[in-house]
Amino acid sequence: MMIGASSFAGELRELDDHVQSVELYMPKLGVYEGSALQKDRLDKVLDELSTCDLQTSMHAHYFADVPTYPKELVVDTASMEKAHFSLMEECIGLAGRLGTKAVVLHPGRVGDDRDRSLGRMISNLRQLAAFASENNVMLGLENKEATDPGNLCCEAEELLKVVDAVDSPNLGVTFDVGHANLTCGGDPEKLADFVRTISEHVVHVHLHDNYGFWTSNYDGDEHMAPGCGNIDYSVLEGLKNYNGIFNLEVFSLDDVLAGKKVIGKYVMP
Repeated sequence: MMIGASSFAGELRELDDHVQSVELYMPKLGVYEGSALQKDRLDKVLDELSTCDLQTSMHAHYFADVPTYPKELVVDTASMEKAHFSLMEECIGLAGRLGTKAVVLHPGRVGDDRDRSLGRMISNLRQLAAFASENNVMLGLENKEATDPGNLCCEAEELLKVVDAVDSPNLGVTFDVGHANLTCGGDPEKLADFVRTISEHVVHVHLHDNYGFWTSNYDGDEHMAPGCGNIDYSVLEGLKNYNGIFNLEVFSLDDVLAGKKVIGKYVMP
């Protein structure tokens, strides 16, 4: 197992001194012009990465309705068209070339009909999982926060329902402890149950903190350093047989360093 950090937490060379892996956050990596991937920009990132001793995970494009997210890169996995598949397959193909450990996918939006949206998402994920299989890539469908009622796959049961329906060895679960804490209302016993339910399917982990309730700031999804909210990270001990990346999904190197101190005793071999 190893500790990682998201690419927006610092420069790659800075992160290289403190973690073993970086999660390349594709929509915010600065490598797109509109929806077109710019090879020269990507090459600069990959050249810098080649000078570091870092494994990689990758965060694919997703749905976001905020000014800081490029609108041309919005992907709702429950409502995908050809251009959306092109973006996602481009990401998965790059992951295959890099030998990336996992590619994170967000579930889609509820829309007007939850069951219909779930059905479309399952169909879309089957297509993406087939492409991932061709590229020897593992996908991890992330649990979202129930403080935003528009999200699919917040509860562990619905998340596993989708993964089981896709039925691909190339699709598992990205367990996001911060999102789960919000879904569980900050209740540590409910969070522990959540972990037990999804444990056998986890292929990747996101770590950050919050207070377990809705706020006007991203519906409570604060992405603070572990230790700054109310999450008891001993819950990670419930991830039986997981030996992958524990990715600190925080916004600064200081938060990476603070988070490492809190989670170290639970995730180090």
